[in-house]
Amino acid sequence: MRRRLRQPTPPLRDLMPGGDRFRADVLAGLARAPKSLPPKYFYDAEGSRLFDAICMLPEYYLTRTEYALMQERAGEMARRLGPRVMLVEPGSGSSVKSRLLLDALEDPVAYVPVDISQEHLASSAAGVDRAYPELAVLPVAADFAEALALPAPPRPARRAVVYFPGSTLGNFDPPAARALLRRFRALAGVGGALLIGVDLCRDPAVLQPAYDDPGGVTAAFNRNLLARINRELGADFEPLAFDHRAAWNEAAGCVEIHLVSRRDQIVRVAGRRFAFRRGEALHTENSYKYEAATFEPEVAAAGFAPLRRWTDPLGRFGVFLFDTA
Repeated sequence: MRRRLRQPTPPLRDLMPGGDRFRADVLAGLARAPKSLPPKYFYDAEGSRLFDAICMLPEYYLTRTEYALMQERAGEMARRLGPRVMLVEPGSGSSVKSRLLLDALEDPVAYVPVDISQEHLASSAAGVDRAYPELAVLPVAADFAEALALPAPPRPARRAVVYFPGSTLGNFDPPAARALLRRFRALAGVGGALLIGVDLCRDPAVLQPAYDDPGGVTAAFNRNLLARINRELGADFEPLAFDHRAAWNEAAGCVEIHLVSRRDQIVRVAGRRFAFRRGEALHTENSYKYEAATFEPEVAAAGFAPLRRWTDPLGRFGVFLFDTA
């Protein structure tokens, strides 16, 4: 294959909505009872940095377990996906696990990282571009939970593969997760595939430290959302006036994450006032956990046909391969 002419950094396609959307979502969430904020807004530059730090924590088994599984099985996954793939990664972050797949794929045509954090996306895409000079890297700044049009690769791909690692699907409640899977089906298109990682662990003794580490990195990540609101919306949150709380909800099958007000307080956001009582919880995220036997039918209902699953020896994490049906 000829080496393509490289630009200093891959051109970034910006499909992000304007700042008015962030303002509207934050104000709407704070006006709800109970109060909540969309977790997608965690990922500004500092939030992305903190999440990368979380992934390195010994308590955060998810990244370590999935990475080891990918190291062991990426070759088999690549053989099943076949040659000339356009690899699309919604919520690409630092693109760490995708490199294992790119290393194993035969003649991949393009890599399309999609992320909400433009600064982090530009940096990680540039790193992939340097590491794979024969690969077309086509970064897209977008909210992947909304309708998304893919860029055209410079040469035809045999199939599009949506790669969605990290158990990010678990951040969506069941109806939203089903809607997201249907969007992935549209992205993959005829003859496409979905390779998705999900967390299968439901042991509270393992989950609690993973989402509330003793070093406080996860707490800093959670509070950084308030710092972002202060910076971008002129708010006056005191992040340290809120405690980080993560709790396993057995009935719902998810870890629920909140910021809990340490005192009665008034917070001003974009010219509006919001009262918090002492002990009042601001919901910021859920992390749903799955069971392999029920997960495959859920994905199949979105228009996919299950092909293969891989799990770690402890059965804590699974990577699932589906074809478009």
